[in-house]
Amino acid sequence: MSETREHVVLVTGASSGIGKSVAYFLAQKGFRVYGTSRKAPSTPEQTPKPTVTMLCMDVTDSDSVEQALAEVSRREGRIDIVINNAGAGLAGPVETTAIEEAQWQMDVNFLGALRVCRAAMRIMRPQQSGYIVNISSIGGVIAIPYQAIYSASKFALEGLTESLRYEASPFGIRVVLVEPGDHKTGFTQSREFTQASASDHAYQLDFERAVGRMIADEQGGPDPEAIGRLIHRIVSTRRPRLRYTVGPSVQRAAVWLRRLLPYSLIELGLRRYYRLRADAPRPPL
Repeated sequence: MSETREHVVLVTGASSGIGKSVAYFLAQKGFRVYGTSRKAPSTPEQTPKPTVTMLCMDVTDSDSVEQALAEVSRREGRIDIVINNAGAGLAGPVETTAIEEAQWQMDVNFLGALRVCRAAMRIMRPQQSGYIVNISSIGGVIAIPYQAIYSASKFALEGLTESLRYEASPFGIRVVLVEPGDHKTGFTQSREFTQASASDHAYQLDFERAVGRMIADEQGGPDPEAIGRLIHRIVSTRRPRLRYTVGPSVQRAAVWLRRLLPYSLIELGLRRYYRLRADAPRPPL
């Protein structure tokens, strides 16, 4: 992307974590950045930085999404870059996850991104230019035990992004996936747990081990500023790749190995990593 003018950026979920870090980093690089959250901060001290303009937007509400993007377009006359970052995490065994809980997770992480993509395309297509960067997860490439619905939402986002990339490219719009590993953010504290997982259940031991491993990885992870640097590099590239993985080297290596090794080896490695119980012996026929 040319550096001859200030580019207009919209970052969803910019009040904390990855979104906040990305919004600030791009603002520091001279981009005109708008951030969104369900409750936009009202004072500069609460915003990611004074250089980021915050707007209210709820990705689960189509009208809210349309209004926020239309407001940015009205103010600036265009939107050059949309970074789909808003999301949430749900943990719990599949068997005890209520359908309503799964619907909530998909509504935020998948349908929320779809709503933003639709609104962004309506603005970018007449411009014949733009970047849509969807923040997926390494959990959208390798399923995470006891975060099945979270992984499912990110797997769905991966498929959506692949298809949209084909559809958008004739109009000069670049569509990209960024797959972060664990970073030290507020995601750990904001993770939701299924209601049934609060009580004793058959999965208790493995569930506690898996969640404990996730928390340790998140709190020991790198600062999310690296994601901002990566996205800056992506939107400065005329022909970006479809996928970019960022995070701890061991997690990036796991994604690479996932595409090369038999899945049986990946499964064995993940079972050991999360300290899950071994397969039960097969009953005789």
